[in-house]
Parts: sequence; structure tokens; C-alpha cells
Amino acid sequence: MTLPPFRIGYVPEHFSTPLYFAQKYFGLSAELIPFPSGTGHMVTSLQSNEIDIGIGLTEGWISALGKQRKEAGFKLVGTYVQTPLCWAISTGAERDLNNVEQLNSKKIGVSRLGSGSHVMGFVLADAQSWLRTPGEPPFEVIPLQTFANLRNAVNDGSADFFLWEHFTSKRYYDNGSIKRIGEIYTPWSSWQIVARHDAGDLRLDDLFGRLDQGIKYFEQHQDEAVQYISTNLDYSTEDARAWLATVRFAEYTKGVEMETVEKTISVLKKAGVLEKEVNIGLLVSSASKK
Repeated sequence: MTLPPFRIGYVPEHFSTPLYFAQKYFGLSAELIPFPSGTGHMVTSLQSNEIDIGIGLTEGWISALGKQRKEAGFKLVGTYVQTPLCWAISTGAERDLNNVEQLNSKKIGVSRLGSGSHVMGFVLADAQSWLRTPGEPPFEVIPLQTFANLRNAVNDGSADFFLWEHFTSKRYYDNGSIKRIGEIYTPWSSWQIVARHDAGDLRLDDLFGRLDQGIKYFEQHQDEAVQYISTNLDYSTEDARAWLATVRFAEYTKGVEMETVEKTISVLKKAGVLEKEVNIGLLVSSASKK
């Protein structure tokens, strides 16, 4: 029996370029389904059997898995990006907010509850010593779904600030529609791959092999990568080249570094995102532990 192609959820940003190359040049048989609102939306789509695979942010996956455990319906199976992610902190262009210290007790816009933009708000609060009670943010959380909604909200006052990836945000600083007031880096490798429990090991091995080829092609054809990013995604040529200098993808996507999982859990517990003890073995596929 021929199995249907994988349905792969991904965020349609510059990080998706090797995935595009894997399908274009290396026979990745998959339906690529964009999730512009991010990792939190992919969590619900995995659980409702709308996608089989998700490529998203480490903190979003581990937050969902740490809270839901076996009931999550998926596990970590691979590593996509090795380098940390720079989250830019933004507010409205004309808002009287000019530094991170002013954000305590303000309204934070997030894409969805449990998304990377939500989780990193807790990490920011912990770094700034704003947390009074674990799990209770020192600001009102406003779910807004999309990056466009977040930009609009900080300008109309329905939110005061939000966190989003630096290079995705940069063109909107350049055109004056939002204002950058700070940044925070993830203290872990930034992108991981998850799969539903019924994905199948042999099919996953084929996926990893083709993704590895897409990544290698990306690294060896950076002019083509810049052309794709600047033509098909929301980035200038200059920003695409600047991003290339900062990112390192996994050489081999199969497998998850347990140290990354442990470090992420530790930070999320400290920030109050995860409250109970977490059995790491329930988060990572047994065939994927490094």
C-alpha cells in the first residue's frame, strides 16, 4: 500500500529555505503547509491530525509537550537549526516606550498561548526579575494570531509590545511602522522537528535524508538562497545576506540533543512556564535521543 505524502507544517519565513530546496531538488514527497502564526498553531494541528510533521521553535514544542505529556500526541524527533534565535522586542512607532525596563506590567501581544512569542515573554520576565508568582506573567497576555496583527496592535494600543524574530521584524523597523526597543536570545538551539506518534520510523528516515540534502544544498548555493528569500519571502536582499551570516542548520537532522531538552525545560520551569517535574523520556522519540 502506498502511503500518502507527509503533511509538513512550517513557518513561511527565511528558515524554511532548506525545506523548499529539499522538495525542489531532492524529491521530498510532502505537502508543505504554511503556519504564519507559528508553532502554537502547529501544536493544535498535529493534535487534530491536520499535519504529520512540524518544524518549529524549540520552546514552543517543549512547552506543549511538558504540559500535555503523553496526551500531546507527538514527540521530538529531529533538530533543524543549531543556532539560538534572536527575538526582537518591538512596540509601536509612536509609543512612549523606549527600553525593556518600561515593559513591566504592560500588555504583551503573542501569536497564540503556548507559542514561542508567548513562552519567550516568560523568559524575558525571568531575565528582568519581574516574576512574582511562577506561571503568572507580570503583564496581560493578548493573543493576536498573526505577525501583522501584532504590528497593528502595538500601534493602536491594544498591546504594548511583542517579541518576534529579528530579521522578520527588521523591514518594519526600516519602514518606520514599528520600533525596536530590545532583544533576547534563546539559550538553546532554536528549531526542532516533531512528528505524530503514527508517523513511522522508515518514513521519517527518508524525510531526514532529504532534509539533510536540502540543508547541504542551501549551504553550498547561498546566492540562490538569497534570491529565493528576497523574491518569495518578506525580506530584502541585504537582510537575507545578513541572516545567512548568523544561522547554522543541523548537519544531520535526525535526532535531538538531550542536553538541549534539559536546558530548555530548566529555563521554562524557572520562568514558570512548566510547573511540574517533566519526564524527558516522554518528550523525545526513543530512536531520536542523542
